[in-house]
Amino acid sequence: MRLRTTAALAGATMREKYQRISAKSDPAIAINYALERWDALSRYASDVRLAIDNNPAERALRTIAVSRKNFLFLGSDEGGRRAAIIYTLAQSAKLNGLNPHAYLAGILDALSRGHSSQRLAELTPWAWAAAHRGEVRSAYGANFIA
Repeated sequence: MRLRTTAALAGATMREKYQRISAKSDPAIAINYALERWDALSRYASDVRLAIDNNPAERALRTIAVSRKNFLFLGSDEGGRRAAIIYTLAQSAKLNGLNPHAYLAGILDALSRGHSSQRLAELTPWAWAAAHRGEVRSAYGANFIA
């Protein structure tokens, strides 16, 4: 509630200041920019589930953008498909709080030991995380990201 009141006060102050300064000045341009987007800018004040920025999403996409250039040198379409599968598994592991290296090593080990292809759902990152939640370390390193 206090944040919503503060945001409303800031909006009112900016509207008042905007009326007093030249519309061509740099402060007026900045204030106008904020006021035009005020609903979106202040929405987080009325819903505590919303973040003021989207930094986590941008960080997640940054790795995709960096990898995109690396994918140009995979050698073939099939190599690209395989790399996309591994990359997807690694990112899904991260999203589930797993150490991607330990997760991939663990599922490869399970497959090499004859894990049934009828039970592949047990090897998904979310199922692996649930099944190994109590383990701090595995033979392949820390299971979970600290």
